[in-house]
Amino acid sequence: MAFHPMKFDPAYNGGEFIGATQDYEAAQAVIYGMPMDWTVSFRAGTRLGPTRVREVSIGLEEYSPYLDKLLEDVKYFDAGDIPLPFGNPSRSIEMIAEYVGRIVKDGKFPLGIGGEHLVSWGPIQAVAKKYENLALIHIDAHADLREHYEGEPYSHASVIRKACDIIGAKNVYQFGIRSGTKEEFQWARANTNFYPFTVLEPLKQVLPELQGRPVYVTIDIDVVDPAFAPGTGTAEPGGITSLELLQSIHEMAKSGIHVVGLDLVEVSPGIDPTEQTQILASKVIREVLLGLVK
Repeated sequence: MAFHPMKFDPAYNGGEFIGATQDYEAAQAVIYGMPMDWTVSFRAGTRLGPTRVREVSIGLEEYSPYLDKLLEDVKYFDAGDIPLPFGNPSRSIEMIAEYVGRIVKDGKFPLGIGGEHLVSWGPIQAVAKKYENLALIHIDAHADLREHYEGEPYSHASVIRKACDIIGAKNVYQFGIRSGTKEEFQWARANTNFYPFTVLEPLKQVLPELQGRPVYVTIDIDVVDPAFAPGTGTAEPGGITSLELLQSIHEMAKSGIHVVGLDLVEVSPGIDPTEQTQILASKVIREVLLGLVK
């Protein structure tokens, strides 16, 4: 029997992503929000990201000139935000993993909006349970490979290390990393597939070896230089352009790799009154829907 996700209060969730269907059964993808920032290490506010990313999506054109597709060409259901228990990261991750597990069981593409990066630990666990030989594409400014942050194992600085523990570090592909401890960089170079500082060119080189494998993608908006996306809690100068991020999505779409889910995290709308970060996040989601959802 198909899972019917709760349709959460739209007043709390800020409405739906533009073009979303009301028909869960017919949907190829499910958009869901993970409004959590319980472990952020600098500036808080990412729990408000999913709401605002949805709200600004009304400003998007439904046509992508990059992919020559319309949003009406794909069916997606916006379930709203998961009502996570404030201040409880371990229970929050359990709830996210359970929720996404039901979505993937129904054969639908989970498309999550964060929230701090620790939320990605939920969908990664859920997808890894369904798909053998899972590969993880991690696009971020930060390595997120710490075993703990100041003694706390549940941290947005430890999410990819947790992923390595369940799928194996050799199955993790990291791009755009330009910040972390010396130990994290050493560990990454020795254990993961590590491509620091840039994204598009090394991604092109890696995509052929991912053919035929299930791939989960996690994107931290702070991979983009704060000149283009200042609305994030731990902004890191020296990043990629917004165009390079979009081109990376298009390259994955063109390659035909089997992407089985994706999340976009760390949008903190209160930090960016220009709304450029939120608008970029919405545009990335549009391109993911049209390019990666099959």
